[in-house]
Amino acid sequence: MPDVVVIGGGVIGLSAAFELAESGLSVRVLEQGMPGREASWAGAGMLPPGNPDVATGPEPVLRGHSHRLWPEWAARITDRSGIATEFARCGGVEVRLGSSPIALDDEVAAWRREGVTVEPLSTAGLRDRYPHLSREITAAYVLPEWGQVRNPRLLKALVAACATRGVTISAGHPVVGFEQIGDRVVAARTPAGPVAGEAFVIAGGAWSGELLRQVGVEIPIEPVRGQIVLLQKQPPLFGHVIQSGARYLVPRSDGRVLVGATEEHAGFVKANTSEGVQGLLMFATQLVPALATAQFEQCWSGLRPHRAGGLPVIGCAPLARNVIVAAGHFRAGLQLSPITAVLVRQLVCGQPTLLPVEWFS
Repeated sequence: MPDVVVIGGGVIGLSAAFELAESGLSVRVLEQGMPGREASWAGAGMLPPGNPDVATGPEPVLRGHSHRLWPEWAARITDRSGIATEFARCGGVEVRLGSSPIALDDEVAAWRREGVTVEPLSTAGLRDRYPHLSREITAAYVLPEWGQVRNPRLLKALVAACATRGVTISAGHPVVGFEQIGDRVVAARTPAGPVAGEAFVIAGGAWSGELLRQVGVEIPIEPVRGQIVLLQKQPPLFGHVIQSGARYLVPRSDGRVLVGATEEHAGFVKANTSEGVQGLLMFATQLVPALATAQFEQCWSGLRPHRAGGLPVIGCAPLARNVIVAAGHFRAGLQLSPITAVLVRQLVCGQPTLLPVEWFS
């Protein structure tokens, strides 16, 4: 019987499994499909900066701790797996089209309050540093510490790293319920039979809501579909992330550019639509006109787990004291995976947590 059963094989579940196994615990992961093939694989791997020493409030502090952990985290996963994740501090620029030149001043001030390095750019400065960007951009700032990781490779590396630490990953094993005695879960029920464990971690992404209800936790987590387009442009036009609100361009080292992402309440339907793809292509060429001649490679979509209120759920289930919840990360699963894994390990092992999990209960 494993010490810990992790339910969900996305980036949060795999990261928690890896961290738990690194601490010497035996771990089994139950994944309803193939590990790392849902929202974690479909994203763009963006890693916004943070500073936990200065930031106040749950989200900035959580993001700040993850920002600090990422270099060592990526190096450790690569060391255990032999697979490079392409983690890098590539920098990022936030822009607005056709707005007032002061449209981003409040965001600049917010980053400074968090203790994050931010560089406002004038129109002239933007033209000098980023000549490929549209001349219709009227406001911009740079975040030099913005990072990225190549998420499909990160997930492949996590699966391999887990294997080196003895983690058993059971694909095609959906959890349909739990067996509980008193205030403890003793087994997860699957179509193949019950899986017993000493502790359980619910990290089921967009599917976590029903699992939580099974242990008496009513926290609505809904799927929000995000569509992404992949382009290829040689030679590469830029090496930094370009973001405008919720949409972005993420360059890869091989000349590919990820264009994302839509936010659609479409239930559990993963699909690309002509409207969604067309909107992303228009966005890409509005920001970088030269992408009009880029090669279209493919498009895909994923279902991100959204929790009302915006913060993920991290903590112990109140009616099942050996169940840890790590769900509802929405667009931030990849960026928050290192700190979430640390908090899960601390909760499972009964250790003091790096930050107050009451913020995310």
